[in-house]
Amino acid sequence: MSGASLEARGARRDGELAPVRILRALPSLFRVGFASAVAYRAEFLVWVLATNMPLVMLLLWTAVAREAPVGRFGEAEFVAYFLATLIVRMLTGSWVVWELNFEIRQGTIGMHLLRPIHPLLVHATDNLAALPLRALVSLPVAAIALWWVGHGQLASDPILWIVAPIAIAGAWAMTFCATAFIGTLGFFWDSSMSLFQLWLGFFFVFSGYIVPLELLPPWLYGVVQWLPFRYLLSFPVEAMLGLIDREAALAALAVQWAYVAGFLALALWTWKRGLARYSAFGG
Repeated sequence: MSGASLEARGARRDGELAPVRILRALPSLFRVGFASAVAYRAEFLVWVLATNMPLVMLLLWTAVAREAPVGRFGEAEFVAYFLATLIVRMLTGSWVVWELNFEIRQGTIGMHLLRPIHPLLVHATDNLAALPLRALVSLPVAAIALWWVGHGQLASDPILWIVAPIAIAGAWAMTFCATAFIGTLGFFWDSSMSLFQLWLGFFFVFSGYIVPLELLPPWLYGVVQWLPFRYLLSFPVEAMLGLIDREAALAALAVQWAYVAGFLALALWTWKRGLARYSAFGG
């Protein structure tokens, strides 16, 4: 049965989709997602261990700063920066690109099309349901960071503490929508993982993951300000540590959520086009 007919069948079976029905289904989706995260806790632990690059960079840059500060970053500043980087990375990761590529290749995506809820929403709730486990790891890190670096390394402007959680939510939404877009390209290619690896390489360099962006050459820093990668990690970190003033933070917040809207539109467009192609080939 074609992908389009499966989707139509699911919609006919449960009638016209309504926001109320979707909201009613969300608690169940979150429970299933959380149960899945707990069931696959070994894989979750592997993912946590794979995000230890900020700790490696912390050791490297604090060793450099021990000789002399690098820009405005001394040892304490580097410690605060990379601990905040680790926290943001843990709270904003998404694995939807692997799930979509696998489901498209194996043909199991047809099961999602039978449900009266958009498959990307199902994947989003599945990813979000793992947040309590991520918080269980990141909150102790935050407590250690507060004890280690002291309050002086954190933002003192209350507006920035309002911006910071919104920026973290935006970073997760950007990550999910961008990787969902890449994942849906699997409808057109054998696998879109090569493109994802390229995206990941740019992320490591231009997001502030391995070096604070302001330490880049001025000409490159000016370019990076407009690339999406800064808003995936560096911007939330800058808000948490007060490395940005409130006016710049509010402007960056607007840019970040514009990127969220843009990547969401791309993901939905490629999903629609890809599903039509999938059904044309009898998927």
